[in-house]
Amino acid sequence: MEIKRKIYQKILKWKSDSKGKKALLIEGARRVGKSTIVQRFAENEYKSYIMIDFNNAPKNIRDNFENLNQLDIFFQNLSLEYNVRLYPKESLIIFDEIQKFPRAREAVKYLVADGRYDYIETGSLISIRENVQDITIPSEERKIKMYPVDFEEFACARGEDVLLEYIQSRYQSRIPLEQKMHAKAMRLFREYLLVGGMPQSVVAYVENGMDFYASDVEKRDILELYRDDIKKVSKKYHSKVSALFDHIPAYLSTHEKKVVLSKIDSGATFSQYDDPLFWLDDSMICNVCYRCNDPNVGFALNKNDSAVKCYMGDTGLLVSLAFNENEIASQQLYRSIMNGRLSLNEGMLYENIIAQMITAKGKKLYFYTRYSEEKHRNDVEIDFLLSNESKTNFKIYPVEVKSSKNYSATSLGVFRSMYSKRIKESYIIHPKNYAVQGEIIKIPPYMFFCLFE
Repeated sequence: MEIKRKIYQKILKWKSDSKGKKALLIEGARRVGKSTIVQRFAENEYKSYIMIDFNNAPKNIRDNFENLNQLDIFFQNLSLEYNVRLYPKESLIIFDEIQKFPRAREAVKYLVADGRYDYIETGSLISIRENVQDITIPSEERKIKMYPVDFEEFACARGEDVLLEYIQSRYQSRIPLEQKMHAKAMRLFREYLLVGGMPQSVVAYVENGMDFYASDVEKRDILELYRDDIKKVSKKYHSKVSALFDHIPAYLSTHEKKVVLSKIDSGATFSQYDDPLFWLDDSMICNVCYRCNDPNVGFALNKNDSAVKCYMGDTGLLVSLAFNENEIASQQLYRSIMNGRLSLNEGMLYENIIAQMITAKGKKLYFYTRYSEEKHRNDVEIDFLLSNESKTNFKIYPVEVKSSKNYSATSLGVFRSMYSKRIKESYIIHPKNYAVQGEIIKIPPYMFFCLFE
């Protein structure tokens, strides 16, 4: 099956805007579908294309990059090796898994200047950055990030385009869905919660008659790939990266969901974990969320590096990381989540997927807490802080995530009174239907994507 990805339109815009003057680098985590979408784009939008996979490119192709001072020979060698005729202004050359051969990335400068063909590079983000010490990064390069399949793409893959349009129209009209349709949309959202957005997982789920176990098999293979990648991290901190990665479900299952280093190493400090956290965030395997000390001004200016939450980049992978294969195989886990009866663990999944949705819109993650000396605990907790990113009229949009139908919004009320002049709108994400209560907008999770339209 083919999953329609929104990034296709971004690649199309690059082709139209750059007119061959910039290569395109698509950055993303392993297995999010970079190679698949680029190949589909090449087949649809060009007369011919060559895809060089540097995982297994033959030696003569690698050696060919020594011929950059003789580009006629360079292109001839490519054409003969891949048995593809290249047409000036009508052909695309793809450098797939470019992190495996940084010399090709450096060559982009000269190839783009030559102007004969278009170029797209793909690769695992962190590996790209770790393998550029000895090359000149080309300025003739535009970058876009690719994320897992989002809820809208998942709904389309499930054949629920009409339901998606209905959700959008109801949000725009600021009215709740009909109750029957709300129940249907919540069921679809919970499917997405469990399957996640890794393309292989989605395909396995749909093609095997909506089989959660089939998707889990694919997700566990991807988790093993991630563990293999972590083993290749610098020896200075790969054990710390591995420990953080494996502890993510434990952190997220607590009330505060923050990274507590004492669970890994009793003497650990956050300064020792700067590089491991950066690696997990930059690899796009995880989404790191920092505490903002003072939301009254720009979030990044008040980031607290020692108060951190670490979410999985894909919630479906979190499900497979958090629960063992026996729990998955028994179907009891799926039954509990689909029926909304997993209590604390469901809250972990809800919060993770909202973090995933925010990140996929290109926004950094921030949260807020206030510690009460009198109560000896945090008395105000806001899961996520969004903003209009204005420098002259900065506005805050606090977001609270609730997985239960019964909850209190005390923290949000206190936060609103603390920063009333800065707050534009406040949101509670909950499993109930759309509703407005005073100045708080309550929306079901399947409607969250509409906030960014």
